[in-house]
Amino acid sequence: MSRAKSSWERLVNAALQRDRAREGAGGGGPGQGSLMDYVPSSLSNNRDIDAILRAADELQDEDPSIARILCEHAYSLAQNLDPNSEGRGVLQFKTGLMSVVKQKLAKREVGTIDRSQDSKRLQDFYMLYREKNNVDTLKEEETQLRESGLLTGELEQKTVKRKRLFATLKILGNVLEQVAKEIPDELKQVMDSDAAISEDTIAYNIIPLGAHVTTNAITAFPEVQAAVAALKYFRGLPKLPANFPIPATRNADMLDFLHYIFGFQKDNVSNQREHIVLLLANAQSRLNIPEETEPKLDDAAVHKVFLKSLDNYIKWCDYLCIKPAWTNLRTISGEKKLLFLSLYFLIWGEAANIRFLPECLCYIFHHMVIEMDEILRQRVARPAVSCMPVDSGGSEEGVSFLDHVITPLYEVVSAEAFNNENGRAPHSSWRNYDDFNEYFWSLRSFELGWPWRMSSSFFQKPIPKRQYEVRTGRDKHLGKTSFVEHRTFLRLYHSFHRLWIFLVMMFQALVIIAFNDSIISTKTLREILSLGPTYLVMQFSESVLDVIMMYGAYSTTRKLAVSRIFLRFIWFGVASVFICFLYVKVLQEDTDPIHYSVMFRFYGLVIAVYGGIQFFLSILMQIPTCHNISNKCDRWGLIRFFKWMRQERYYVGRGMYERTSDFIKYFLFWLVVLSAKFSFAYFLQIEPLVGPTRMIIKQDNIQYSWHVFMSIKNYNALTVASLWAPVVAIYLLDIHIFYTIASAFSGFLLGGRDRLGEIRSLKAIHKQFEEFPGAFMKSLHVPVTNRTSDASYQAVDKSRVDAAHFAPFWNQIIKCLREEDYITDFEMELLLMPKNSGRLKLVQWPLFLLSSKILLAKEIAAGSNSQEEIVERIERYDYMKHAVEEVYHTLKLVLTETLEAEGRMWVETICEDIQASIRNRNIHNDFQLSNLSLVITRLTALLGILKENETPEHAKGAIKALQDLYDVMRLDILQINMRVQYEAWNILTLAWNEGRLFTKLKWPKDPEMKALVKRLYSLFTIKDSATHVPRNLEARRRLQFFTNSLFMDVPPPKSVEKMLSFSVFTPYYSEVVLYSMAELTKRNEDGISILFYLQKIYPDEWKNFLTRIGQDENALEGDLRNERDILELRLWASYRGQTLARTVRGMMYYRKALMLQSYLERKAGRDGESTLFGNDMTDAEGFELSPEARAQADLKFTYVVTCQIYGRQKEDQKPEAADISLLMQRNEALRIAYIDVVDTPKEGKSHTEYYSKLVKADVNGKDKEIYSIRLPGDPKLGEGKPENQNHAIVFTRGNAIQTIDMNQDNYFEEALKMRNLLEEFGPSRDHGIRPPTILGVREHVFTGSVSSLASFMSNQETSFVTLGQRVLAKPLKIRMHYGHPDVFDRVFHITRGGISKASRVINISEDIFAGFNSTLRQGNITHHEYIQVGKGRDVGLNQIALFEGKVAGGNGEQVLSRDVYRLGQLLDFFRMMSFYFTTVGFYFCTMLTVLTVYIFLYGRAYLALSGVGAILRERAIILNDTALTAALNAQFLFQIGVFAAVPMILGFILEQGFLKAIVSFTTMQFQLCSVFFTFSLGTRAHYFGRTLLHGGARYQATGRGFVVKHITFSENYRLYSRSHFVKGMEVILLLVVYLAYGNDHKAGAVSYILLSVSSWFLAGSWLFAPYLFNPAGLEWQKVVVDFREWTNWLFYRGGIGVKGAESWEAWWEEELSHIRTLSGRIVETILSLRFFIFQYGIVYKLKLDGSDTSFTVYGWSWAALATIIVLFKVFSISQKSSVNFQLVLRLVQGIAFLLALAGTIVAVRLTDLSVTDIFASLLAIIPTGWGILSIACAWKPYIKRIGMWKSIRSLARLYDAGMGMLIFLPVAFFSWFPFFSTFQTRMMFNQAFSRGLEISLILAGNNPSSDF
Repeated sequence: MSRAKSSWERLVNAALQRDRAREGAGGGGPGQGSLMDYVPSSLSNNRDIDAILRAADELQDEDPSIARILCEHAYSLAQNLDPNSEGRGVLQFKTGLMSVVKQKLAKREVGTIDRSQDSKRLQDFYMLYREKNNVDTLKEEETQLRESGLLTGELEQKTVKRKRLFATLKILGNVLEQVAKEIPDELKQVMDSDAAISEDTIAYNIIPLGAHVTTNAITAFPEVQAAVAALKYFRGLPKLPANFPIPATRNADMLDFLHYIFGFQKDNVSNQREHIVLLLANAQSRLNIPEETEPKLDDAAVHKVFLKSLDNYIKWCDYLCIKPAWTNLRTISGEKKLLFLSLYFLIWGEAANIRFLPECLCYIFHHMVIEMDEILRQRVARPAVSCMPVDSGGSEEGVSFLDHVITPLYEVVSAEAFNNENGRAPHSSWRNYDDFNEYFWSLRSFELGWPWRMSSSFFQKPIPKRQYEVRTGRDKHLGKTSFVEHRTFLRLYHSFHRLWIFLVMMFQALVIIAFNDSIISTKTLREILSLGPTYLVMQFSESVLDVIMMYGAYSTTRKLAVSRIFLRFIWFGVASVFICFLYVKVLQEDTDPIHYSVMFRFYGLVIAVYGGIQFFLSILMQIPTCHNISNKCDRWGLIRFFKWMRQERYYVGRGMYERTSDFIKYFLFWLVVLSAKFSFAYFLQIEPLVGPTRMIIKQDNIQYSWHVFMSIKNYNALTVASLWAPVVAIYLLDIHIFYTIASAFSGFLLGGRDRLGEIRSLKAIHKQFEEFPGAFMKSLHVPVTNRTSDASYQAVDKSRVDAAHFAPFWNQIIKCLREEDYITDFEMELLLMPKNSGRLKLVQWPLFLLSSKILLAKEIAAGSNSQEEIVERIERYDYMKHAVEEVYHTLKLVLTETLEAEGRMWVETICEDIQASIRNRNIHNDFQLSNLSLVITRLTALLGILKENETPEHAKGAIKALQDLYDVMRLDILQINMRVQYEAWNILTLAWNEGRLFTKLKWPKDPEMKALVKRLYSLFTIKDSATHVPRNLEARRRLQFFTNSLFMDVPPPKSVEKMLSFSVFTPYYSEVVLYSMAELTKRNEDGISILFYLQKIYPDEWKNFLTRIGQDENALEGDLRNERDILELRLWASYRGQTLARTVRGMMYYRKALMLQSYLERKAGRDGESTLFGNDMTDAEGFELSPEARAQADLKFTYVVTCQIYGRQKEDQKPEAADISLLMQRNEALRIAYIDVVDTPKEGKSHTEYYSKLVKADVNGKDKEIYSIRLPGDPKLGEGKPENQNHAIVFTRGNAIQTIDMNQDNYFEEALKMRNLLEEFGPSRDHGIRPPTILGVREHVFTGSVSSLASFMSNQETSFVTLGQRVLAKPLKIRMHYGHPDVFDRVFHITRGGISKASRVINISEDIFAGFNSTLRQGNITHHEYIQVGKGRDVGLNQIALFEGKVAGGNGEQVLSRDVYRLGQLLDFFRMMSFYFTTVGFYFCTMLTVLTVYIFLYGRAYLALSGVGAILRERAIILNDTALTAALNAQFLFQIGVFAAVPMILGFILEQGFLKAIVSFTTMQFQLCSVFFTFSLGTRAHYFGRTLLHGGARYQATGRGFVVKHITFSENYRLYSRSHFVKGMEVILLLVVYLAYGNDHKAGAVSYILLSVSSWFLAGSWLFAPYLFNPAGLEWQKVVVDFREWTNWLFYRGGIGVKGAESWEAWWEEELSHIRTLSGRIVETILSLRFFIFQYGIVYKLKLDGSDTSFTVYGWSWAALATIIVLFKVFSISQKSSVNFQLVLRLVQGIAFLLALAGTIVAVRLTDLSVTDIFASLLAIIPTGWGILSIACAWKPYIKRIGMWKSIRSLARLYDAGMGMLIFLPVAFFSWFPFFSTFQTRMMFNQAFSRGLEISLILAGNNPSSDF
């Protein structure tokens, strides 16, 4: 124990010292190690202990005795809470705390500690502490500063200091009250007075509802006061018991009543109280209600929030045909509505995981309202029965909504989640969230009763599976509800059967027409009528799938739904038999072409009537009016029956139609796509094959070169199939190509219409800058009163007003760019815009527009011959006229203000002469303009002095400069006739002669005058043009996008007071928060650190950063010594990575923007125009310190980061916790939500409890807990991210919520547009028949400059998130939520299941399910491109592959989901096609593209190996086969290349211009982008297909760091072996077989190259892309090391606990783990059979026995293969197993080798077998062996049983070794030549980094591991 005490003593005190050192240095975050940070979470009252230890920490140096008293009191609290130290970490905490108390804190006390005096010491110290810190004086000073209205840093410092002091005083007072037996009255009064104003010690989030706060202005807002007053305890509520605790700082309200009767948690009630107040206050603020003396909440605000929040409940009641809990909505009072609203949100706030079941919450709410109404009717407040224990006996103890309502539901959901075997169990074997929720879609759910009837089968938990046993008792357990997610490829047909039926029928029709030579005759018509049977048979097959796919859910599905399934099955079964029978009868008749038979007519009539009805209904249902009429006709049984048969009536998916105009738009879009697709299919695919097909069918004497089984007397069906199969495959996938092209061109045109890309260069910014203020006022600024209504309002005044309002926003944008180090100080000076609110009566433009213009104007004036020429030439240049006018008027103003008496008269006289000369058009003669340079020189000297502070020396210098100026003007410039102003000039001459002309100077001290002097000086001295300012590309891009967006269609904004409120929500787990110095300076094997990498990638930003922190621009990171600079360096690097710090900084720009907007709006007031030129109406100085602006921003904006394991990170002292705490300190509005796991003793056992907590930083920089809501259990039952979001969403606020990932960024200029974007939710915008529920936002991928791969990913992503989503929103009306940063209608979504779905595996792509859910629930998703948010993407090939694998796997799971099925069934046909081809259809077409290559090549292999191809060529049957195959080959290239390139190219052209687009695309080609896109094609195809077949989709942690690390050969091999390498080798094998046996040698090599080039390119990309895009992948030293590491990995046998990265055997076992089901094994076996065709074909090509094609030849080949396997087994016997007979083994191996060699020689000599045939045999045996291996792996359990697994494993190792060597050898060969490595580096990274990399290697002495 003494050792433990010593360890804890050192640990705690080291932490304390580190804290004090950090605070003294002004460094970063709080010490994650102070006493308070060691308080275990199991101490439930740790808030008090935290506060006491925090005070002890602060007072330790000031008075150790007081610190000791506080620590001892904290110890006693801990002892009372857990006397036996049973909680986790409690014993260690107590031990360490007592060690500190005894050995450190008490050390400074002399003698024995007299604890009886502790109370007296505390009392004395309390008063002493107040006096020492001047508490009363500090309060008065703060009050005076606040009343003065001056917003300075001093006020902020005094406020923070006062809060800290009162927080400490309150802790001292609380401890004193508990320790002291008696407190003097005087001290007691002081303590009570201090406690009354200690508002910061009371935890609150946004609104201090439980505290009297003086510094938070939010409580003074009338809308907030009205909302708080509306929740008060009204007359109809029963009186609460006297012992119910109500804080003294507020009165009881209706939430207290609900708290008492239902037992909600205290913090849940507090959280929802603030939530409801904010919702009501924001609704009130938008109603334009005039201010009243006593604010009152308007009924309209209450009604609006009520309907919005309970809309889903009302619809649920309507769907179930039950009455809502109220009788008549119109008669409900406002108080009752608020009571219902409060109850719903209290239920929602404490529902935990049950929030994913929105209709279950409706059920709970429904019954709780009824229960509450009964209590209200009785008028006696009592606990509700449903929330009390069954055996309570009426006692009020144990009343808990969580324990008795939510926990039973949670437990059954948790049991089902546990039963899914961590996602490995089939979806059909366990109930997910959707199954539980959909149970409440039927009246059967009311069988659960209220309170819960726990005996119901709904609550029956599944018995956990053990050893695949099914236990008895499971029969009571409910199965799936409404839908079963069976894993099968047939899901694609089942969900989208209309599409497949349409494609099949169109293909059938086109083939019929083609085979009838495009002649429409009676025969053609009769054959086309065969479409009827086809349609009904395919509909019948779909109904069969309905029956099969519902297996497992029949018992729980509504009886009507089951009846519909079987009725459709019977109907389509009977109809298909009947129609087929009729059609057969029609075919059997010899029909006269003129007179059709009766049967033909009858058949035609039946088809016409049925088809006509279907077509009519389909068209009719696209008209909204018809939908409404049909809904009203639901009471008619026949109508209801037909609607029900046509479409299942789910709770979701009803009314998913669009208005007629929108339908016409997307109908026309698809009309174009389908016309192009079918034209291409008919003329270029189907028609050219008709002739060859007819000829092949007629051939009946084809001599096959192998043994024939199936090709006899079957019209050469396999040959025809090999010809048609690629055509059919392309027919199925090319619709996606045409869709992509049409979408790209539509997006291009729509983007042009929306004015995207109009400003795409600095030149455009310069040219159009004059228009920016006006555009800004029109689009982003609230309307200014009387801005344009006055008829006498001149244009210059309007422009000046616009410029004055625009300037503070523009300047803040520029300052942010400087703070982010994108621009230099000089560039900032040039870009800043004057206030335009002073005495100058013209618009002052930024200096970057006017720089060097004065000097150019001087040259023009000197070189011109007339005034007209001067004017014409000056106006020719942009902004030169503005510069000249500004210089003239500013100079006049400055000189007249500076000079007095005769001096001022001199200036005025000259100005009058100039004006007169201009009027007379004689300035060229009146002034010697060639000497203007002399005037400029003198003025520059004068201004250079005046811009400095006034001193006697400067005053003398100024007078001297003025005298020089006077001389120059009098002697060198003026040529005017002075007689015009004779008297004035006489006075001036006299004053000059007497030396008093310039004796009196009024030095410019006014800020405005000083700014004018400085600006004038800059105009005269800046000689260089600023056309390239700013130089930083990112700064240019941001300014270009912002200024371009000013001219786009943006909703007019409301003032900040009236705007919609919103939250930003970021989920975080354990990613990088802030780079540490160790991470930044750690070098890889090349000596390259992250910091070095960043310095080379961003050299200008690095220099700007050094300048900003006051360092020399050539300084190194080692030169930064103090803590502040080091922290700034960490932040600078983190802001360039994908870190949480970057995201938080970006999102907090929203608050900054709102503060600026609110501040200026409040300053301007209602009549800002009249006081505009008072010089302060548009002055934004100090806006961040304004209490009102901060409060207004907090009322409208909330930022919550849900750091799931932050509590555990704090306990484990993780650096991430310290960094998160630092972010909270730097951002006062940031809130952190996390899950706290608390182990508490309960009945002698450790009991784990889970809490959802919200914290913020307090005034001391420590975590302050705001809310702590207990959860029913572990919240992570499903996918991690949505569960993380769900637990914390209760802490968000507002009408909208923006989902932001932790690798995103935001920009201040974009934050200014947020209130515009939120207005899209309003009724003023036209988005169709439904208001938007999700607003799509454009993304900018900021990682594009890191490497070539990053730029590929960036460009690909950009084309999708801009051009692609633009078209999906309009005209296709099918955009979904594809991830962040979309903005959700918050109330809509939180009442409908949340912003994502969380069921295990099936919802792994959780984001898109939010879009599915929103669409199914009659939402509307739009897309907006006038605002953008930054987004990071993966930058390395392995990262990208893992990410794409995750997304592809997620899409594979989506195919199985009920959401996709319902959307595929319920959307109209054209929206359904749009939905399909932009979600799962994209991945299916990608997979089909790869399969098409295989189908084509296997078809060629069949023609080559069977000999049919050669015979057909000899007979010249397929004369145009080469042309056809070339067309197919071109189609592959089209799919791989143009398919991905067209949207990208059009996007480039739109936003960069044509030339830049061509350059960008060409550069990408040189960087091998086609290789990358082809490689990605394989990634998506592999993971999508494997997930559909076997499952196994999972979240892939890709890592979001910088790619500066070389990836080893073995790591690449592990990642890509099965997804790319095996498939690439198979393609090469097929190409070699086709080259050897199928190539037409007469046509030559050119023909083969044309036919196979795309396939070779595909295979090469799949095999070598991982090494081409690998840093230093072609460096010889790395290759040598890689080979050694790969061989070690390959032959290391591993063992228990060995990971796949360490051993080939362990990796191989992992690769086979996805094959778990019988169906999966069968499918894998069937697919593996294709490998046997090589041996079967090649063996008959060998010259063994002439032309013998008997089956015996094939049999002998298997005998040879068996011999080879035996030889392999002999040579692969391990040395361990043969240790006792080594000699015998070697003898046997030698004999076997000699026999094999002799056999080969004999075969060559005695038969026609050649050496070429031996290699051909290998070509046959290798795929056969792989086929055997694949089948054995599929049946692994059975192979193990028969003892063959070790042999199979040895064979697999041999194959992997051989495949690895085939890939490695080319890599090693090219790495031998150094220039390939140089080329690779240049290709992958930009030039600056390439140069830096080479320097680093030189400095390292070419030793990668050396330090430099």
